[in-house]
Amino acid sequence: MKAYQEIIPHYQSDLILYNAILSSGLRITPSIETDIYQSLLRSIVSQQLSGKVADVIWKRFLDLFDLYPEPEKLLNNDLIELRNAGLSFNKARYLQNVAEFSLQNDLSFEKLILLSDLEIIDLLTQIKGVGKWTAQMILMFPLDRPDVFPIDDLGIQQGIKRLYQLDEEKTELKKKMIEISECWRPYRSLASKYIWKI
Repeated sequence: MKAYQEIIPHYQSDLILYNAILSSGLRITPSIETDIYQSLLRSIVSQQLSGKVADVIWKRFLDLFDLYPEPEKLLNNDLIELRNAGLSFNKARYLQNVAEFSLQNDLSFEKLILLSDLEIIDLLTQIKGVGKWTAQMILMFPLDRPDVFPIDDLGIQQGIKRLYQLDEEKTELKKKMIEISECWRPYRSLASKYIWKI
């Protein structure tokens, strides 16, 4: 993929976003991570939590496994011990679901980079506790796929409403978001990352 800074001029067809990026002074860089299994676990831990809280719970979780939660060890771990690390019952079960799925399916970086975005979403959402949003986060961050638009993400919705001064809600907001984002193709992932930051 092109260097992120080379992509920014592409957004000149949307001067609102383009000017916001330039005036922000932000510089986003790729964040490829080849351990997709661990990225899935971290994404589940982070769901609906602030960054600081998620970091604390993630560290407590890793401490249960000498810093790496091998699938077999995670499956053998007592749910009470996972709860004591700060995880909800559902999140603890979802983490074990990921571990079980990873033992039965190839989640290696080398395998996933051969699949399309839709194929990866279809694969990962077979795991109970992994929805489309989580799969999109895997596409956008560990895999650094260029054209993902997480339209259901609350941060993206609020960011676009603020940046474009929109009053629409729910279905009408999503329609407007799709309309706005069309000119960002094929780099909607990077546009979304800037909107989160801005």
